[in-house]
Parts: sequence; structure tokens; C-alpha cells
Amino acid sequence: MRIVFAGTPEFAADQLGALINAGHNIVAVYTQPDRPSGRGKKLTPSPVKALAEQHGLKVEQPLNFKEEADRATLAAYAPDLMVVVAYGLLLPQSVLDIPKHGCINAHASILPRWRGAAPIERALEAGDSETGVTIMQMEKGLDTGPMLHTLRMPISNTITGGELREQLSPLASQGLLATIGMIQNGSLQPEIQDDSQANYAHKLNKEEALLNWRESAEVLARRVRAFNPVPGAFTVSGDQRIKVLTASWVPQLHRALPGTILQVDKSGITIACQQDALRITQVQMPGKKPSDIAQLLNGNHPFTVNHILASEL
Repeated sequence: MRIVFAGTPEFAADQLGALINAGHNIVAVYTQPDRPSGRGKKLTPSPVKALAEQHGLKVEQPLNFKEEADRATLAAYAPDLMVVVAYGLLLPQSVLDIPKHGCINAHASILPRWRGAAPIERALEAGDSETGVTIMQMEKGLDTGPMLHTLRMPISNTITGGELREQLSPLASQGLLATIGMIQNGSLQPEIQDDSQANYAHKLNKEEALLNWRESAEVLARRVRAFNPVPGAFTVSGDQRIKVLTASWVPQLHRALPGTILQVDKSGITIACQQDALRITQVQMPGKKPSDIAQLLNGNHPFTVNHILASEL
């Protein structure tokens, strides 16, 4: 089949690599326009573009598909199938209708549990016990199309968002290759999603990454894991914005105000929450490298017992 691939981040590049390695006929690769990156704000290609160019594949980078010329360019590739993975654009029906077999998407959730931009992080934040990858037929709605193939995996209670993304990547590759095979041999059995079971996985933002000590320690511990490495949970002490890399929930009765530092020792920094306490075990101070608490206590630091950390900026 003539396949057009559309994707942007590293997770999508992994899937493009799997299709290339399996010998599929990739006639074009679509990805987001190059964006400024790093301290110099130099225009940088997406991981998908970089991989495509390594393999000599044709790359297209339209801003969107509102222009007839962009839709005509896609149609000229005469695709049998379009494979979409974290592309970053909501494709209009006029694009979905171009490939002979439509467009399929690898979504990092057991649909319809988490639809939207951040299914991995929202599953961790909610305390889900399992997740997976769903390959679905795309339609105009956001992640609402029929499910073609689903793979599941358990979620450990220590895994971070970044680690979970890495573990889901090979599942996505496996699911895509299996689904393409089913399209080729005509054995697909699409399953309609139950909309009543759907939740929206809102895009992550830096404001919600600030730890609000008026929430429970259990919730905050999950958020620290979910937001590691991006956008990175953080707390504020004075004028210092401190990234919290690892933390655990400590069932502990106390009468302290939320945000009060209860204990500081080499095992961690224990902070009062609305319910129970959070023990921080690894942080990153402004302009510094990540540090375990034992290392941090050997130098200057803002953590002292009875000091109250901010719950808002």
C-alpha cells in the first residue's frame, strides 16, 4: 500500500521507524513546521522530519489543510492509507476522505478512557491501574472513531510520564503493524466507542504543574510522576522555583497548615498537605542539575522545618 505518515514528536518518530523497518511503502511524511528551540531559538526540525530525511523520504510541512493547494498536494500522493501519530493537527473531513482506506491513528490510551492531548499523563494523574494503545479509524471528532486494535499494559505505582511513554511506544508500533496487516487482508472488525465512558485528557500547562498543598498528598504524588519530565511539577520557596522530580505519599496525621515543612533529613523533605504529607526525594534547583535530598543538604537550600511553601504564584 501507498502510505502517508503524519506525526511530529519522538513517540511518532518511533512509529515511523517501525513502518520503515517493516518495509512499508512510505510515499510522504507530514510533520509540523520547524519550531524555534534551545537558548538560541534556532529553527529545529521535528524528530519525525529528522528521521524522514535520514531515509530520503519526501517531507511536507503545511501549517494546516485549509488551503486547497495543501489538500491537492496530499491527494497527488494517491495514498491508500494515512497513518497519524501525535501530528498536532485536527484533520478536517476533506483530508480524512483522501486516502483509499482513510486515516488511522495510534492513541496512547485504552479508548474511550482518555481522549485528547495528554492521555499518558492524565492516566497517571488519575491513578489508573492500566493503560495501553488503541489504533482507531479517524473521523472528524477528537479521538472518537471506531477502534481497530487495542493493546493493554499495567501501570506500576512508581513509573513516570516519560517512562510510561517509552513503554507504550513499542506497543504502538506493534498495534500499527498488526492493523495495517488486517487492512491489507480485509480482516478488520471495527468496534464503536462507548461515548459515556470517555474522559477528556486536557493538554498540560505549567500553571497546573505548581503543587497545590491544599490537595491531598496522594494526588500530588501522582502528579509529580505524571508531569516528569514535562512540564515538570514544581514548588515555590521565596523567589525560587524548585522543580520536584520524585516524591511519595506519606500517610501522616498532622495539624499543620498545607505547605508547612514538617521534616528535613537525608531521606527527604516531608511537607504537610490538606490530607497526609508528601515526601520529596529529588529536586532540581534553579540553574542546577537534579539532586537527591541527601546531596542538597550538603549545600545551601531553602528547606527548613516550619517554613511554608507557596501553593500559588
